[in-house]
Amino acid sequence: MFKYGLSALALCVAFAGGAQAQEQELKIGVIASLSGAGATWGLAMKGAAELAAEDVNKEGGLEVGGKKYKVRIIAYDDQYKSSEAITAVNRLISEDKAKYFVGTAGSAPMVAVLPITTKAKVINMTLAFTDKATTPEVPYSFRSVLPTGIFAKPQIAWVVDKLGAKKIAGLFPNDESGQQLAKDNEAAYEAAGAKFVSKEFFERERTDFTPLLTRILASDAEAIELDGNAPNTAGLIVKQARELGWDKPIIRTGGDATADIINIAGAQFAEGVYVHQPIDPELPETKAYIDRWKKTYNTEMNGFSPFFYVNVKMLFEAMKKAGTVDDTDKVREAMVALKDFPSALGPVGWTGEELFGINHQLSAPFYIGQIKGGKSEIVARCTSAGCE
Repeated sequence: MFKYGLSALALCVAFAGGAQAQEQELKIGVIASLSGAGATWGLAMKGAAELAAEDVNKEGGLEVGGKKYKVRIIAYDDQYKSSEAITAVNRLISEDKAKYFVGTAGSAPMVAVLPITTKAKVINMTLAFTDKATTPEVPYSFRSVLPTGIFAKPQIAWVVDKLGAKKIAGLFPNDESGQQLAKDNEAAYEAAGAKFVSKEFFERERTDFTPLLTRILASDAEAIELDGNAPNTAGLIVKQARELGWDKPIIRTGGDATADIINIAGAQFAEGVYVHQPIDPELPETKAYIDRWKKTYNTEMNGFSPFFYVNVKMLFEAMKKAGTVDDTDKVREAMVALKDFPSALGPVGWTGEELFGINHQLSAPFYIGQIKGGKSEIVARCTSAGCE
């Protein structure tokens, strides 16, 4: 009897150990700027991935192909630098064995890591606005947010018509992102009957914009365009421009930076600034996500965050439909096939074939906001066809 008891106990211990050894883990990497000028965007991306993971983990894990997977988020700070992004990608692939990434945020880091992620067949969900981020040559890369190439033309056309401003001064980062954004902006302003009379490029670490703004004030510019600057940089430029006496319009065509503009420049200096607004905070699904974000992180939410939350949720759904977490080709195909996916942004799907040659661009409406009384109010609702 005693001998049998020991055998049964040993069997139970062995079974428990075997069950524990068979626990499945799904790793999602996050490569983004978690410090420095781009931290607002990076933390928005990281938090989105964490909330999406929380959704499935509280249900006991993500069920795919008859197995349950606990989702684990592994985040690395690329500091908006290509070299750091490459290091992070190699570590995620070789050490962490991750096959799915959220990131990068910047275009330059994205261009640097794409050869690595493509060769490894890693699915990445990026913020990078560069056209190189979504092409048939990089079939595992998806863009979670709308790039300047999609929203610049309708948004700028609306703002130029509203303001009647024809002479524009632009300040852009001196990197892959800034060069691409300057190109997109210049084309959009010319299409609207306006033109750049001054373009200033600067290194992302810069904090004193007085010399650049002084040259702009000496020009005949009628409005300043801030597209592409990191959120806190945009806030600094608005603050310093107003302190130097700039009382003409300021336009932020791309990249959600509204909270930082208000916090850094102050409500008085931020008053009247036109901003790109990626979300409608009054949409019930979006409002629920915003409330959850604030409750979880006790901070204001950056408007890019729900896009990454939605993309990660779409990734999970694609894994279920594909019946695998290992075969990224099958997962990629299943994700592209998702249409009218119910989400925190409302129904979403994929587009991009016409512009980029591949439908790896998340499709969603967008908005133009104007800062009034310390917050942004929607003044126009837009699609790629126009704003009204």
